[in-house]
Amino acid sequence: MRITVTARHCEIPDELRKRAREVVQRLEKVAARSLEARVVFDTNHQGKTVEVRLYRPQGRVHIATGSATDHRSALDRAVAKVRRQIDKRPARRVR
Repeated sequence: MRITVTARHCEIPDELRKRAREVVQRLEKVAARSLEARVVFDTNHQGKTVEVRLYRPQGRVHIATGSATDHRSALDRAVAKVRRQIDKRPARRVR
């Protein structure tokens, strides 16, 4: 799976980039055959936000945004939302 980590309007430390990759790789274990993941860190007047997009086969995309006072907490919230989306999706029936 290809993982892209981007910072918009801010600088993020290498440790946070590494953590984002590790957390997304854990999502890959739950969402088998994931194609690509994009993590975007952003800073605005309301606080810090992180958007996680997980691209899966057959055109399925899971998108979640987390907001907090720091990027690490926002990342955890966004990943938790994506995880809920993956768990909520029912498995395909096999005839």
